This record gives sequence, structure tokens and C-alpha cells, in this order.
Amino acid sequence: QVQLVESGGGLVQPGGSLRLSCAASGFTFSNYAMSWFRQTPGKERERVASISTRGGIKDYADSVKGRFTISRDNAKNAVYLQMDNLKPEDTAVYYCHQYMGPWGQGTQVTVSS
Repeated sequence: QVQLVESGGGLVQPGGSLRLSCAASGFTFSNYAMSWFRQTPGKERERVASISTRGGIKDYADSVKGRFTISRDNAKNAVYLQMDNLKPEDTAVYYCHQYMGPWGQGTQVTVSS
């Protein structure tokens, strides 16, 4: 019943920006902290950013700190990831995630010149 649908990925040049969206359903969204993860072939999933239930606390991986911004809109059951100054190493499939919840199909982000 829990469903997370990511969107907004695409191909961007280094230094460019992209905004990812995640639409959530099937659970009480406002009761859960949410995170964005990413995964590249041959590498474990990496937690990129997390946000508390009301959005007051945010946490970022060192690799994206200062470049990415996580936000949420509980009225819309949505979580977002604004990605600025993108680097080739940011290339990955990006997933939003509910704690202890299922994984969706993700959205592909490719950073290349």
C-alpha cells in the first residue's frame, strides 16, 4: 500500500541544477522522517539527505552539503531534493525513502558534459 514515486531526474551539465520530487501515499506521511538515497552500479545505496517530520531538522551527506537542499510539504505528501552545482559523481538513481519502508523505482540523474 505504501507507494513512493520519484520524478524530476534527467541529464544535466556539471554545475547545473535539478529538482527531484517524491509523491508519497499509503501511510501517514507527516508521521515519518524522510530521506533521499542514491545508488550507482557496484556501490551501496548512500543516504544523501534526511528531513524530520516537520522539516525543522535536515541532515546531509558531506559529499552534497552546501549543494543539495531537502524539503517537504506535508499537505501534499511530498518531499523534494533541490540539487545545485551538480558534479559528475552525483550521477546515480535517486530514491526517496520512508524509514523501514519499501523502495520505489527511483529517478535517474546523469551529470555529464
